[in-house]
Amino acid sequence: MLVVNRFTVTDADTSGFVDRARSALRALAGCPGYQRGAVHRALEEPETWCLVTEWESVGTYRRALGAFEVKVHATPLLAASRDEPSAFEALVTALPGEEPATHTSDRATGPGR
Repeated sequence: MLVVNRFTVTDADTSGFVDRARSALRALAGCPGYQRGAVHRALEEPETWCLVTEWESVGTYRRALGAFEVKVHATPLLAASRDEPSAFEALVTALPGEEPATHTSDRATGPGR
């Protein structure tokens, strides 16, 4: 499962944002089911940033949001993200040199539904 939280960050708040994002990422990384994460900045729009995390499942992500360290260090940052969909399930994946594999959605029957 992929979670993408996007933010609008002014030049004046860049340093503070990076500090808060590092703290949030540290808290999330300590949770069961966390696979990887990163903070990115848009090349074309430097005020647009995103925190991207990958999780074993939607359940592990939701449980992580209830963890004390996440509530203290990540929730305030996540609350400042843009109001848009942020959680995505992988429906087609591909590893290097392999054919793409289609996965069934947890939301409905059939691939990609």
